Amino acid sequence: MSKKVVIVHTGPVTVQPLARVGGETLADVEVVNIIDDSLLKDVMKAGGLTDAVRQRMADYFKIAEGMGADAILNACSSVGEAAEEAAASLNIPVVKIDNRMAERAVEIGKKIGVAATVQTTLEPTVRLIERKASERGKEIQVERALCSEAFTALLAGEGEKHDELLITAVRDLAERNDVVVLAQVSMARLTERLADLPKPVLSSPALGIGELAERLNTL
Repeated sequence: MSKKVVIVHTGPVTVQPLARVGGETLADVEVVNIIDDSLLKDVMKAGGLTDAVRQRMADYFKIAEGMGADAILNACSSVGEAAEEAAASLNIPVVKIDNRMAERAVEIGKKIGVAATVQTTLEPTVRLIERKASERGKEIQVERALCSEAFTALLAGEGEKHDELLITAVRDLAERNDVVVLAQVSMARLTERLADLPKPVLSSPALGIGELAERLNTL
């Protein structure tokens, strides 16, 4: 019997990137997407998680479990901490898309650059990386790069401008850090254009889907 995974998204932008990566890795898995684009909007408006967002995340996770999901994938770092809270009441595993990426970053180096286009994704990603380092007893330094202009460009339909701004920021981070983390799923498409950098650039889709596949194999 094939496994079922429910992916909870805070907007449509993460659907296709994860579908592309999961197409082969999760070829025999039934994937169901739950999309609520008000989640990220509400988090951004409030500057962080709200009780209402936490409750909706918990509700979606319960719905996913009720649908017969074998596992849940949380696709958005901005609500990652809410996903952890919601997971505590479930009987199925929850995988955060950025969990393995944070672990890998800490394994690679002590100086870690983190790039994001929205503050509400940047800070949770940094906290996750710092927590992973603390769990391993490793001291790290994290440098943040918030490219809000890139997010504005993306909303305006200027995809190439968005990419160029981010690429410039990542190249700058790579000059001073051992590894650079792309905090958002939507940024993963930039990795090919950054392949010439002497420092590793990590994105979450492949690593997160890989962790999900591993968890499914243990069920």
